[in-house]
Amino acid sequence: MTLLALASMAVRPALEALAPLLRRPGAPVRIEAGGGVEVARRIRAGARADLAVLAADALAALHAEGLAERPRPLWVSRTVAAVAADAPPVALADTADLCALLRAADGVAHSTGPSGTALRALVERLGLAGEVRLVQAPPGVPAGRLLREGAATVAFQQHSELAALPGVRVLGPLPGDTAITSLFAAAVLTSAPAPGPARTLLGLLAAPEATAVAERHGMHPHGNGAT
Repeated sequence: MTLLALASMAVRPALEALAPLLRRPGAPVRIEAGGGVEVARRIRAGARADLAVLAADALAALHAEGLAERPRPLWVSRTVAAVAADAPPVALADTADLCALLRAADGVAHSTGPSGTALRALVERLGLAGEVRLVQAPPGVPAGRLLREGAATVAFQQHSELAALPGVRVLGPLPGDTAITSLFAAAVLTSAPAPGPARTLLGLLAAPEATAVAERHGMHPHGNGAT
């Protein structure tokens, strides 16, 4: 039997890098990644899968609805700003730099996931809602793709989703108290065809060895806090 793990795009690079480790439950593991909102919708629609790796708040909601066992926190991911690779250098040392970047942007791309929700709230908090044109990427589409397509000149998303995109240059995390981080967790689904091996898989994901690999793909150890 093949174990099926449903995951958000933000954790896909880490999970793919962890493939050798994830073979240890004694069964092949298949990963299907998509926009976090879409993955949660699939689970609510009755998708039969063994494990979900999503933003912690999304998994907490699924647990409250009886669709997932208690989530286990895994990793924290920072939201970063990015521009096209051939764009001029831009400073991002403090809030003033961030505000200048937002005001000068011809379109600010963000995702449908937690980083996008947090970015919209941040723009409101900075008093820039009337000055910034926000462009939401379709579910499952990296915000950085909108840079390459010319639909935006700045993109904000999880580091893991922007770092590997060709033609995109990451400026860095948001400065100071504008920083946006998201906690990702995993849970065995109550629909799991193989709950025992799925719980073994969950334990492997939470192990220090897995965290060390995930750190090389834009994640950070759980325990540093998240918003």
